[in-house]
Amino acid sequence: MDLANIVKAYDVRGTVPDQLNDEIARAIGAAFVDVTGAAKIVTAHDMRESGPSLARAFAEGAMHRGASVIEAGLGSTDMLYFASGQLDLPGAMFTASHNPAQYNGIKMTRARAVAIGQDTGLAEIRDRAAEYLANGLPDAAELGTVEQVDLLTAYAEYLRSLVDLSGIRPLKVVVDAGNGMGGYTVPAVLGDATLSALPLTIVPMYFELDGSFPNHEANPLEPKNIVDLQKAVVSEGADIGLAFDGDADRCFVIDADGEAVPPSAITALVAVRELAKAPGSTIIHNLITSKAVPEIVREHGGTPLRTRVGHSFIKAEMAKTNAVFGGEHSAHYYFRDFWYADTGMLAAMHVLAALGEQSGSLADLVRQYSRYAASGEINSTVDHPAEKVAAIRAEFAAVATSIDDLDGLTIELPDGTWFNVRASNTEPLLRLNVEGPTEAAMHAARDKALAVIRG
Repeated sequence: MDLANIVKAYDVRGTVPDQLNDEIARAIGAAFVDVTGAAKIVTAHDMRESGPSLARAFAEGAMHRGASVIEAGLGSTDMLYFASGQLDLPGAMFTASHNPAQYNGIKMTRARAVAIGQDTGLAEIRDRAAEYLANGLPDAAELGTVEQVDLLTAYAEYLRSLVDLSGIRPLKVVVDAGNGMGGYTVPAVLGDATLSALPLTIVPMYFELDGSFPNHEANPLEPKNIVDLQKAVVSEGADIGLAFDGDADRCFVIDADGEAVPPSAITALVAVRELAKAPGSTIIHNLITSKAVPEIVREHGGTPLRTRVGHSFIKAEMAKTNAVFGGEHSAHYYFRDFWYADTGMLAAMHVLAALGEQSGSLADLVRQYSRYAASGEINSTVDHPAEKVAAIRAEFAAVATSIDDLDGLTIELPDGTWFNVRASNTEPLLRLNVEGPTEAAMHAARDKALAVIRG
């Protein structure tokens, strides 16, 4: 059976049950144990209706190959990373993140939350699972065992140990969970009565776990999906708003005026806090993060390191350089203290701590981290992306002060404006990001690049 249509670069993702079902999950579970050599694994699933069945089928496949399984049950993706790191076990998270309700998927890691991608075992898992689907699983020499373990409190306690929120000023926080796993983890981390009380008043939005996403898509990267939160922050007179995606590994931040805080500003803010704890450390940022980030990192004694876009590149560079923190424009934030894995909750806690440790507003706080005008990501549907990229190179070659091809095409102009244009890996799209010293400079470069792309 050909699984290429659901085994992506970093995970498994497809519609249920036509592309992903229990039989396929069972085969992948068996292949996962074969490739990792694991004697024991841990699994978790999000709130999607198909999650428990797929996770159990995966466990059956793993047990058939002799591995024992710890089932953590409901959890966010970063809770699964916690489980993999804390228990030192390979893990599998059943989620399709922000994809629509009919989708589900599997994110797999080696022990200590080391990501598995196409080049680090996922292709081998795909091929072995296809063999099992074609020929059946071999007879089991000895079946593994299964046990259910609740890790939510341990996860919350661990995050609380990394960021102390107990001494900050009282804050009113509106949280939009988008009917995703933030509705499960936020109460445990920020408002759990079994842990010490925090000076936070949480105003919940869409905390009911519902994989059909009845209120809006659980993808805060799309502006339309944070409109409800922006209105609620203002109407509630809140200090801050937080929006999580479906599996709660990403977090977006809204200030008291209802304005979205750029993820680059959050990256810089958290980087400064982590550098205060680990002076001189490396900070990772991807190439479409604001250039304010490397500037601020250097100003605070750190070493900025630029990478390609994508969590596999970030995690690999963090492990190689022992970086203390990494951030992406997509609101993925990675921490050395969290096994180099991404966790939106920990990033949110850093922002709450920074806000609560001073008396000013969030807008005032982040202003020092937002130095330039940015376009945000602009997507254009094109028939021949490579030809368009070549045309942009030709258009700007005579005036560019630098051109590089680390990930797509990045061009810097004499006035300090820069832009990156990258082809999508999965769709006929070009993605354009522009940043300039002023709105006018950014708009001029944006419009000139779009004229080539869409002309």
